[in-house]
Amino acid sequence: MTDSADVLGQKEQVFEENVVKVFRCAKVVKGGRRFSFAALVVVGDRSGTVGVGYGKANEVPPAVEKGVKDARKNLHKIALSGRTIPHQIIGRFSATRITLVPASPGTGVIAGSSARAILELTGVQDVLTKVYGSTTAKNVVKATLNGLLRLRDGQMTENMRGVKVEVAKKW
Repeated sequence: MTDSADVLGQKEQVFEENVVKVFRCAKVVKGGRRFSFAALVVVGDRSGTVGVGYGKANEVPPAVEKGVKDARKNLHKIALSGRTIPHQIIGRFSATRITLVPASPGTGVIAGSSARAILELTGVQDVLTKVYGSTTAKNVVKATLNGLLRLRDGQMTENMRGVKVEVAKKW
């Protein structure tokens, strides 16, 4: 059986989701404590498309569902260079700075859990990272996304400048 989207030449993208962190909030009421939950979720296809979402609810599963729905609304296309990123960059958000450095093949993703989630679902397989300042999960994820969105590959640079760009060979 063929899908109508497949017939038109559009393949449905398969997105993976990763819950970065679940936050619990307690409100003290007359009868005791009332808990609510928030979930920070990353969604990606491991080939350059990634989104970050945040969902809140009175229980964890609905919070995660809302986070996934929010992440699918905020998808971004990231410029990659094979298994790594095209160049070094610093991502910033609030009091957090994260340095993303391209690495040679076989290095892997050297990053903390928050940055690792977004980098792996983007499709980056070799990268070095270092977080400076606040290490709050929300800030690290947003700073990492900020850095990834500002990456430019050779083709994008050529289009912006209108000049042919040659890649310098390493030693």
